[in-house]
Amino acid sequence: MEQQIIAPRPASPFGPWDVAIIGSGPAGLTSGIYTTRGAASTIVFAGEIWGGQLMLTTMVDNFPGFPEGVMGPDLMEKMKTQALRFGAEFVQKKAESINVSAQPFEIKVGTDIYKARSIIIATGAETVWLDVPGIQKLIGRGISSCAPCDAPFFKGKKVAVVGGGDSAMEEADVLTKYATEVIIIHRRDAFRASAAMQKKILDNPKVKVLWNTEVAEVVGETKLEKVVIKNNQTDTTSDLVVDGLFVAIGHKPGSEVFKDIIETDERGFIKVSDGSKTNVPGVFVSGDVHDHHYKQAITAAGYGCQAGMDALNYLQEH
Repeated sequence: MEQQIIAPRPASPFGPWDVAIIGSGPAGLTSGIYTTRGAASTIVFAGEIWGGQLMLTTMVDNFPGFPEGVMGPDLMEKMKTQALRFGAEFVQKKAESINVSAQPFEIKVGTDIYKARSIIIATGAETVWLDVPGIQKLIGRGISSCAPCDAPFFKGKKVAVVGGGDSAMEEADVLTKYATEVIIIHRRDAFRASAAMQKKILDNPKVKVLWNTEVAEVVGETKLEKVVIKNNQTDTTSDLVVDGLFVAIGHKPGSEVFKDIIETDERGFIKVSDGSKTNVPGVFVSGDVHDHHYKQAITAAGYGCQAGMDALNYLQEH
């Protein structure tokens, strides 16, 4: 029988730990699986609401190893159990700040100060949802922000996409492979997307565009029934009956805690170099907090593996 690997723990619960992981989505928990199996004492600051965006999803059909699909929260429970199995400490509190001016680093959590020799930032990114009545209630019930995840559920149906940038074009492009009609709702009279993406979408006979149009409300009890739209030029409203609404107006990375400490781009996504390294030696990053392109659970997990291995190499060298 294979011997169980259990990572060591420091004498004090406040450390110093070998690795502190901030975030508990697929990126953070995968990092924890790798660091604990690498015999590094590991603490995960999960936040009051743990598990990332998958906790808000229903059926996940594109995560390898689950041929029948898996519910998002069930997948996260399995990842958490796996990380705990190898000795990770799980703290369901939010890391409020970090101090990287000396070693070991310090992580402030409430009134407590934890210490760690390395940090993995895996705080993810949040979908920017429309601030209109009905949205929050129907997320996962006809309203989505991920066509690669959910487009197959809308095969042969009519759907709408909100947005005008490259992300919206990409969502629409995926949806045209399944839906019978894709309606893009855009509040301006021109897209912000690249010319190539615009041409690809506008040339598709399945796509219709509603210019100068905004979503005023979404309606439905247990699932989306219709979208109330408003023409912002005429101020008139009408009902748009669709089976699905995909919101693609942006993502907000969870990097605010690290502002002025860890380098980010103009949108707030953390900059990486040489794998998962940040501008601070010993601080690594994984998942949607730096990945603004793929934004998938499996890529987040892959980046988590990368950050975990990079942290182990750093610890060995130092």
